[in-house]
Amino acid sequence: MPVILITTDYLTPGDEVDEYLTGQGFTTRHDPMRGPRTAEALIAALDGAEGALIANEPMTAEVFRRSPGLRAVVRTGVGYDSVDVDAAARHGVTVSNLPGINANAVAEYTIALILAQLRNLVPMATGVAAGGWPRRDGFELRGRTLGLIGRGAVAQRVTPLAAAFGLRVLRSDEVPLDELLRESDIVSIHTALTERTRHLIDAAALARMKPTAHLINTARGPIVDEAALAEAVRTGRIAGAALDVVDTEPLPAGSVLRGVDGITVYSHMAGQTAEARRDAGIEGAQELIAALGGKPRFLAGKPGHKVGDR
Repeated sequence: MPVILITTDYLTPGDEVDEYLTGQGFTTRHDPMRGPRTAEALIAALDGAEGALIANEPMTAEVFRRSPGLRAVVRTGVGYDSVDVDAAARHGVTVSNLPGINANAVAEYTIALILAQLRNLVPMATGVAAGGWPRRDGFELRGRTLGLIGRGAVAQRVTPLAAAFGLRVLRSDEVPLDELLRESDIVSIHTALTERTRHLIDAAALARMKPTAHLINTARGPIVDEAALAEAVRTGRIAGAALDVVDTEPLPAGSVLRGVDGITVYSHMAGQTAEARRDAGIEGAQELIAALGGKPRFLAGKPGHKVGDR
């Protein structure tokens, strides 16, 4: 039977996805990604596999070169920046992602981070846990401006949620980025990581924001220059930031983001709801079977595929 490697950590032997794949005549092999792994370890895990449902593994040219039996890879999420799509194509491997699969989950989480930042929820709760009883004024969302960097599925889902709170919404596909940064009270990132967007939010961009503004990032860590952000918040250039994603995950002990009042780092949980995980698992399995049958539906990097959709 054809072998499928599954590295997404929330997919487990005997679950709905596993039963679906085995019922379609495949043998599954689970090797969950729970932290960085070497190319050698990934190549060993892929040995004999024709298809793979993957998390954020670095699928490099070397990995594809040394996995001759591999024919299809499906990323159980939206971003596929960890996959060398060109190298995959050279080795006859299709790469798919699942556009918009967790858009609702990420949109709701984005609103939660905005509320947490403007109402100081994390420092207040931390202060109580430490034995204190901190009291500090927060700010309402009503009447403020939310700038969304990105035009994909998440930004589209955030827009009506934000409007329900009385926020005015600016989107980067509707106004220039400089204007968005200058006018927004909250700037939220919802674009893919590309060479164009790497460090899109750098010291110059942060300098254009209001001193009272907050930055939200649920997209990809390297879109933000972390050293520049830490300096901007530490010096009061902007008010704060909520980051669900960072350059290196888990956050290193020596990260410049640690110990900066106003910056809260979360553990890349925006898209991880029970509903989104179930949808991603089933849709990913269906896409993998379609790809192995020569009919992939969501080819990453194909002409017309919107890399900025999140």
